[in-house]
Amino acid sequence: MLLLLTVASLISALGTTHGFLGKLHPTNPEVTMNISQMISFWGYPNEEYEVVTEDGYILGINRIPYGRKNSENTDAGYDVWLGNSRGNTWARRNLYYSPDSVEFWTFSFDEMAKYDLPATIDFILKKTGQDQLRYVGHSQGTTIGFIAFSTNPKLAKKIKTFYALAPVATVKYTKTLLNKLMLLPSFLFKIIFGNKIFYPHHFFDQFLATEVCSREMVDLLCSNTLFIICGFDTSNLNMSRLDVYLSHNPAGTSVQNVLHWSQAVKSGKFQAFDWGSPVQNMIHFHQPTPPYYNLTDMHVPIAVWNGGNDLLADPEDVDLLLSKLPNLIYHRKIPPYNHLDFIWAMDAPQVIYNEIISMMGEDNK
Repeated sequence: MLLLLTVASLISALGTTHGFLGKLHPTNPEVTMNISQMISFWGYPNEEYEVVTEDGYILGINRIPYGRKNSENTDAGYDVWLGNSRGNTWARRNLYYSPDSVEFWTFSFDEMAKYDLPATIDFILKKTGQDQLRYVGHSQGTTIGFIAFSTNPKLAKKIKTFYALAPVATVKYTKTLLNKLMLLPSFLFKIIFGNKIFYPHHFFDQFLATEVCSREMVDLLCSNTLFIICGFDTSNLNMSRLDVYLSHNPAGTSVQNVLHWSQAVKSGKFQAFDWGSPVQNMIHFHQPTPPYYNLTDMHVPIAVWNGGNDLLADPEDVDLLLSKLPNLIYHRKIPPYNHLDFIWAMDAPQVIYNEIISMMGEDNK
């Protein structure tokens, strides 16, 4: 990011009209769109809702109720819901706390699993009149699924199948920036990053996307910075859409959530957040140490896809995960894939998505 700041300063000093770093690519209109606008932009129907969690967080979620009409492409036509977790761009409100307060940001993926996911699933099932749904999660989306479905049997019964992409439970073998962050004591981490939002998305990110990373000579630089935590595979990334990715990512989370991941790297365990003392842990968990999450209690049928070059969901960690899942119905390892290929790779539809759709179709028979 420091290198990007330097590049940005150079552009500001030399003037963007001189084409110093190469000519500008046309800016994708999605750079300035919200989720609803992007869905509509691609010709899909869109509905927008708000889910209120038990502890007062307001999550914006989106629905694509059916496929595109008059489309030349064959469309599967599923009722698709896009969920959200507290603290990101589209879920930064609470009934009781302002996002300017420390209290608002006192959460990690524990609370996402305990409150956000159950509230969202219950809202969808009530709205649709269905008894079950299929859950597709990527990265931390799988983490909160593992926690929620292993600790909340009532919720688990509402999941027909769990499709896990680049799944993350333990991060003992991760080779990402998390390894460096864990070297910082919690008190020093909070001195550096504060105790509220971590890595928020703001105007400067959009500036990077449209004025820096849209220039031919620094596309590669930006993509490498984008992938510094997750690894990169620029050969499988649509570089013409890099401005869109940078304009909406990262979307922000809490410092506490990052500390929880740092804790997971240090311990190598899949465990709740350590509140820092036996007394605080007793208040939150009724025991002096944070409880472990037992993956053997996750009985939802699950299909897993992981990448051979994934630095975050390292194959060794995924192997440990697979060995603990009692209802694993399918597993496929994609050797060249990294962590973000599962959502942004140009061949992801052919490699993964079509297979998921096919499995869902078989599930309906």
